[in-house]
Amino acid sequence: MRRFRPYLHYLRPARAQLALALAALCLYSAANGFGLPYLLPTVFGPIFDSEERSMELAQVARLALLVPALFLVRGIAGYLSAYLFQSIGTRILEAIRVDFFRKLQHLPLATLQRYPKGDLTSRAISDAQQVQATITSIASEGIKHPLSLIGALSYVVYAAITTEGLTLALVCMAIVPLSVFPVRYVGLKVLRRARQAQVQIGSISSLLTENLGAAREVRAFSLEAHATTRFAQASRLLLTAQMKIVKYSLALTPTIEVLSALGIAITLVFAYRTGITFSSLMGVLTALYLCYEPVKKLGALNADLSRGAAALDRLEPILREPLTLTDPAEPRTLPASPRGEITFDQVSFAYTPDARCPTLDRVSIKIPAGTTCALVGPSGGGKTTFVNLILRLHDIASGTIAIDGVDIRQLRLAELRRHIAIVSQEPVLFNDSIYNNLLLGRPDATRDEVLAAARAAHADEFIKTLPQGYDTPVGEHGALISGGQKQRIAIARAFLRDAPILILDEATSALDAQSEQAIQNALQHLVIGKTVLIIAHRFSTIRDASTILVLDQGRLVASGPHAELYANTPLYRSLYDRQTTLGNDAKA
Repeated sequence: MRRFRPYLHYLRPARAQLALALAALCLYSAANGFGLPYLLPTVFGPIFDSEERSMELAQVARLALLVPALFLVRGIAGYLSAYLFQSIGTRILEAIRVDFFRKLQHLPLATLQRYPKGDLTSRAISDAQQVQATITSIASEGIKHPLSLIGALSYVVYAAITTEGLTLALVCMAIVPLSVFPVRYVGLKVLRRARQAQVQIGSISSLLTENLGAAREVRAFSLEAHATTRFAQASRLLLTAQMKIVKYSLALTPTIEVLSALGIAITLVFAYRTGITFSSLMGVLTALYLCYEPVKKLGALNADLSRGAAALDRLEPILREPLTLTDPAEPRTLPASPRGEITFDQVSFAYTPDARCPTLDRVSIKIPAGTTCALVGPSGGGKTTFVNLILRLHDIASGTIAIDGVDIRQLRLAELRRHIAIVSQEPVLFNDSIYNNLLLGRPDATRDEVLAAARAAHADEFIKTLPQGYDTPVGEHGALISGGQKQRIAIARAFLRDAPILILDEATSALDAQSEQAIQNALQHLVIGKTVLIIAHRFSTIRDASTILVLDQGRLVASGPHAELYANTPLYRSLYDRQTTLGNDAKA
């Protein structure tokens, strides 16, 4: 239970509910642990143990009414405590998931890329739910059953003192400590198997996410049987782990029940020797049963704790992951209208500290405001990393990146990124309406501003033809609209953002000629007055760039206009000629 202590703060927002639930729980435990065994000799003894049965019917009725009265109190208290704890548990689940999701939003990309998407999904849903269930069990079952046990033991002691002496009580309670050993043994077994099960749930989620994301490729390469076999194997491993948990958990109940029966048998022998009455014996036996029942339930709770610990083992690496990309303690601000000048001064960066070759190695360049700069080079040369560092998606190892003379590490992340717009080769659209996807460019924009941005990107003309217009859902990853339409929505978002720095990741390379021409027209208006960075995959789009940066193995090999680079830089000339030749061959 100590393992979950740092996470009990999730109970704080529901303190009032928790106090009421605990009060109801105490009432339930008192009625259950002490009330039930006390009721038997109090009611049944006077009615049935007297030989003449001379009580009046009204007296019998009054005594008999104590039974439903006790069960009414017990039932209301039990229901109230269970309902309140379920309500608290639901709030805990929401808080854990929101905290987990919030942490994912701020983790560096390099950290997120270490985990499969399906595994992270499983942690956010399955593992968070298991932790919630465990914390709720600690708060309810972990209190209810010990209180019931104390109430039942109290009655055993009370009965022994008032009727037959302490010997009977001590003998009856001697078996109780023995129940701890099977509880502990089962808990250790369940913990190990629960860890295996939680990991396997993550594997299954990853397989499912991967398969759904590659549905076209699976069918194109006839991989349906192969994918099903992999999923079946993963499911079989999960089934094995889950059945091990079931085996050990279910073995606990009969083990404790056998020990309980042994204790009851010993009690019967002592009761016979001491001449205890039947009604008194029934009270003691009921109390004994109510002693062992909480032990049995606490054994089940121990199994829940083991499953919760296994789930927590998977949540904690994310929840405790240090945030390396944070806002400065004393942030600076850019001017109200930033110019967009970008300066790299001896910038080095590697994705892993022990990398032999840095992804960028001592890069220095100044990109004047309002100019167009293209990045070219072989695959893996560092082009994407270059622009990601401007966004501060990673922190550099050494050197300085500045915008208008201000080190980007001295800016708040939100302010830095507010002044940068991106149009990617594969734009990301969320499963929402077109209007809400456009609004992501600037959430505080008015509807007129959104529509104006759509018109500037030549997106308004196709949006109006859709059945629901701007309220048309785009589907997951924009699957319900064409590639050209997605690109125009992405460009409209950039228009709406109106940032001084614009990053274009070859926004037209995957489009047909008609769509490409429409988007090129939109881009010509979008780049006016902005500092533009183009990640170039096709050299035909960059010949008119003010400056071209040639990157190779993380080093800035050369920079300058096209004519100068073609004449003086062999790598650039080779890349350009090779692509031009391929393009001519394709046309032929």
